[in-house]
Amino acid sequence: MTKRELTEDMAVGAGITKNQAGKALDSLLGAIRDLMKGNNARMALPGFGSFSKVHRKARKGINPATGETITIKARNAIKFQPSKALKEDVS
Repeated sequence: MTKRELTEDMAVGAGITKNQAGKALDSLLGAIRDLMKGNNARMALPGFGSFSKVHRKARKGINPATGETITIKARNAIKFQPSKALKEDVS
């Protein structure tokens, strides 16, 4: 599903215009993005799941093209944990 298709589904489901749905979606994504910039970033959406920022330590890896051992730098990443309800709906 594309962002455009999601916006259209939101508009129909909420009974609003596509433009309003697009603004709402952009606002939600912007809020999640801004929250993830913080130190203790975590956002829970009941019945859907939660987003959290985790720190990945530096580690050794192998370049698949050359077989050379490389060091992968430490970095922050975003983790999504689906809710129990979402897991049950999918399975």
